[in-house]
Amino acid sequence: MTQLLARAEVMSLIGSHGPDLVRSKLIHAIQRLRQKLENGAAIASRSDAAKLVLEWMISDMDRGLLNAPRKVINATGVLLHTGLGRAPLAQAARIAVLDAAGACLLEVNPENSHRSYRGFQVNDLLNSLTGCEDSLIVNNNAGATLLVLQALCKGREVLISRGQLVEIGGSFRLPEIFETAGVALREVGTTNRTHLCDYAAAITEKTVAILRVHASNYRIVGFTAEPCCDELAALARDRGLMMFDDIGSGQVFQNPVLARFGEPDFRTSLSNGADVVLGSGDKLLGGPQAGIILGRTAFIESLRNHPLARCLRIDKLNLAALHATLLIHARGTAENELPLYQMLQADSSLLTQRAEFLIQQLGSVPDVTLQIVESVAEVGGGSCAGQPVSSIAVSLHSSRDSAESLARKLRMSVPAVWSRIEADAVLLDLRSVDRDDDQPLCQTLKDVLTVSSATGRSLARFSSLGFECDRQQS
Repeated sequence: MTQLLARAEVMSLIGSHGPDLVRSKLIHAIQRLRQKLENGAAIASRSDAAKLVLEWMISDMDRGLLNAPRKVINATGVLLHTGLGRAPLAQAARIAVLDAAGACLLEVNPENSHRSYRGFQVNDLLNSLTGCEDSLIVNNNAGATLLVLQALCKGREVLISRGQLVEIGGSFRLPEIFETAGVALREVGTTNRTHLCDYAAAITEKTVAILRVHASNYRIVGFTAEPCCDELAALARDRGLMMFDDIGSGQVFQNPVLARFGEPDFRTSLSNGADVVLGSGDKLLGGPQAGIILGRTAFIESLRNHPLARCLRIDKLNLAALHATLLIHARGTAENELPLYQMLQADSSLLTQRAEFLIQQLGSVPDVTLQIVESVAEVGGGSCAGQPVSSIAVSLHSSRDSAESLARKLRMSVPAVWSRIEADAVLLDLRSVDRDDDQPLCQTLKDVLTVSSATGRSLARFSSLGFECDRQQS
């Protein structure tokens, strides 16, 4: 152990990763060697054993760096890929995050230096964009739902259509949120058809609210029916109840780029009489992860003063990104500034040109067939379910590697490239790839397709400094 720690390559890793991590990885590699020897493996010399231990340790450290939340080129065709961070931020939002990374104006009023609530910075923007009386921002929309139910409905009963009992990503189900909030869930109607009279008949002295949840991650088609937001709001008003509308995908107002998907929006829901409207920040809004709660001042104040609100509050970096994203919507420049909107607007001819450029830059690659193919992308992220988006992809078929092996090599590269597999070929769908990433994508493909090793380069060998340089350049 002492001899290995004194070696130059190990000392270099200690400088970049710290002594404790390097020591623990070295101990693990030595234990692996002992196990190998106990199992009867023959190792020629002490130097061979040391070399093997170092290779295992470096490989282990490589995996740690590769698993970091690092840059990814999303070529899956899923524009809002939950596993890859959902909505890519606009340049203005990225700059805002850097600006807020140190000390920043978070919970103080600059005019009088008095303490204020987190998120007051976006209230005027949301008011002008949606017509809301007040707003509260939390860390995500599931948290927003939990807060609304617990703060405004605990111990009472809330009505919801059977067809809206959604399961959120990660097997997290709406009934579980009700149970956690201490609220009784009262199902009304049927899975495919729920009428206003079903809600009216279900109201009792225990009922406190009606909740409508947009089925953003699935579709029920065919023989279906459900009341509109304004109908439910009117019924709630007549019976002295609250009406909550969870629009899910977080569209601020009806935008022409998103018109074909028919997704709900904050402004329309509020104008139709909903008392509280909830939605996500990292879907159709095109911003960071956030739960956006808009509505009447009395209800928002109750939510803001609830102890759970502090547990769910948004962090400063996401708040800065949200503010910048809302400013983009306020300026009316979302079509030009938001990456999601740019992806949706890209026509097939432009995507084809980019595909041709990619193939031209790669040139002839031994044992690899490159083709331009038509593809089908999707918005993803629990939005616009069942509504495909036509696209163009580059198909890679290798006679040397299986599609699974090639896709893995791309994922393990720097920057990482995520693709999808169809008909035993790797597809790089260009609709979900930022145009500025075309050159890094081309370079990564060259590295992977022309280098026989699995990753083309070892991250730990070049230390974390090299990893950071890769991140900055890309």
